[in-house]
Order: sequence, then C-alpha cells, then structure tokens
Amino acid sequence: MIKHSMKRWTLVAALSAFVSGASLAADAHLKDLTSTIALLALPCGEVVSAQRLKENDYIATCKDKNRYRVFVNAEGRVVAQKQ
Repeated sequence: MIKHSMKRWTLVAALSAFVSGASLAADAHLKDLTSTIALLALPCGEVVSAQRLKENDYIATCKDKNRYRVFVNAEGRVVAQKQ
C-alpha cells in the first residue's frame, strides 16, 4: 500500500514540475517579447499573451490591448508591426 502511494506522489510531483517548468518558459517568452517591443520604442506595457505563427514570428497581445507582429525580417532585424 505504501509503495503504491509513493508511486502516485512521485508521479504527481513529476507532473507538477513539468507543468511549472512549461509555465516558467512561457513567462520568460512573454518577458522577452515585452522587452523587444519596449526596445523598439512601441507602447505596450507588458505582453500578456503570444501566438507563434512560425519560427521567429509571433503575434503579441499587450496589457494595453495593442497587438504587434514581432518577427525577424529578410535583413535579419527584429521588427514589430502594429496589428
């Protein structure tokens, strides 16, 4: 009985770590987009959600309701276009 209970708690702990790790990665990604938009001197405040369109191409939604497409252009520069 104790072995079965320990296995269950181990599984719960592993799943919790996985979910929190994914959440931390998502938070870091939103912070990166927030910083990028701020460095481009565009109004945003904070990116609250992002949708990946393809590699290095995102739609970022800001707390102030602004939306930007953030991507790397053909010249290799990061660009943010208001949507």
